[in-house]
Amino acid sequence: MSMTINRQLPLPSELKAEYPLSPGVKALKAARDREIREVFEGESHKFLVIVGPCSADLEDAVLDYVTKLAGIQERVKEKLVLIPRVYTNKPRTTGEGYKGMLHQPSPDKAPDLLGGIIAIRKMHIRVMEECGLTSADEMLYPENRSYLDDLLSYEAVGARSVENQQHRLTASGMDIPVGMKNPTSGDLSVMLNSVQAAQASHTFLYRGCDVTTSGNPLAHTILRGGVDKYGICVPNYHYEDLMRLWELYGKRELENPAAIVDANHSNSNKKYREQIRIVSEVLHSRNYNPEVKALVKGVMIESYLEEGNQEIDCRRVYGKSITDPCLGWKDTERLLLSIAEKC
Repeated sequence: MSMTINRQLPLPSELKAEYPLSPGVKALKAARDREIREVFEGESHKFLVIVGPCSADLEDAVLDYVTKLAGIQERVKEKLVLIPRVYTNKPRTTGEGYKGMLHQPSPDKAPDLLGGIIAIRKMHIRVMEECGLTSADEMLYPENRSYLDDLLSYEAVGARSVENQQHRLTASGMDIPVGMKNPTSGDLSVMLNSVQAAQASHTFLYRGCDVTTSGNPLAHTILRGGVDKYGICVPNYHYEDLMRLWELYGKRELENPAAIVDANHSNSNKKYREQIRIVSEVLHSRNYNPEVKALVKGVMIESYLEEGNQEIDCRRVYGKSITDPCLGWKDTERLLLSIAEKC
């Protein structure tokens, strides 16, 4: 094969033993998982906000951001559950560009997968220990999640991965909520097929083992907009879109019908300040119709310490995205407090 083996990486069990969780952090994780599960199961009426940088590119900046988020969580704890986006691997449409901290723990240096695996585990643990929150990440590479499966409280399957069989089968063996995004085409049936697959039991090959999963009743949809054949963004967060998804759910025997609305990506056409307006419209739709309120469990927002984005170079601004543009902290704080008032 045209492939060179650079090094043998440690097994997930070995890395977990080297960087373990304390009993207190394990208890925090169990409590957070229970709180989030209750939202998807309809036992809690709290609203989920999955919020944070497009990519977690610098550990200290991510920790500064999540520390601020933890302060807001304490203020809105009766209404909202805040889940920090600590996304450590990034899909690249053409294969070019920064692939996340998993690949490059230092964005301006060469790939280092061993260093990356260690860096992302240590960063997720710091978020839990120092901020009292547990995070969301994207399941871009299904077999890599075994290095983090004791840390995360939420995972998303992206628009480019949602039709992949291994992603769907792996999701069926997870014990936390997993959100299936609609594909870049915007096709809702593909997204719902993925949810259906993830909620079922499967037997398949995983990390060299023959495994059987029990199915994940917390698998659900994420609306992120689509792109038509002319490359024009087509949003799917409007009231009519939400009602259509409710009707499609009604035609399938799926557990815990739920949707998260991604306010960025093709819903905003990456105009990051539009996220404020989009979230406001989604909340209005929820308050207008009880069926929409029952369906839409939360929103996903991209924000960081500084607004916008920047190139990867020696003049980088601390806490500013090096991938998609994000809201800054001041706008984020106002938005989160507004959501708590309106949801």
